[in-house]
Amino acid sequence: MPMRFSWLAVPVLNTLFQFFIKHGAEQLGDGGAEAWLWQALSSYWILAAIAVEIACFFIWMNVLSELDLSRAFPLSGISYVLIIATGWFVFGERIVALQVIGSGLILTGVWLIASANVEAEDHGDWNAKHDAPRTVAGKDR
Repeated sequence: MPMRFSWLAVPVLNTLFQFFIKHGAEQLGDGGAEAWLWQALSSYWILAAIAVEIACFFIWMNVLSELDLSRAFPLSGISYVLIIATGWFVFGERIVALQVIGSGLILTGVWLIASANVEAEDHGDWNAKHDAPRTVAGKDR
């Protein structure tokens, strides 16, 4: 799977996981821990959620092998926006202005992080790359 689609699959699968868990949780009845566990493990919604989470784990490992953590992890923030939209669209949940503003800020932050230029580094010693202060003459002024 090309990298541009792999990183997009993570927030989509996280949203799908939450969707399945929500449906599964609505089906669970009251009872003891053993009865609750049996209901959860026999729910197709919960089983689908577990399958989606396992698939997401492997895709996430692929994304992390290709991207720096500081660039990859913020991309998962798109899940927050997708979950708010799913809550409204599928479950009829109310969305307030602060959620819309927050979603816009999240998407702006993800865009800024994803589009940030990464300074080219030499492939020398790890300690030399990460312990030495990074300064570029004239850039701060």
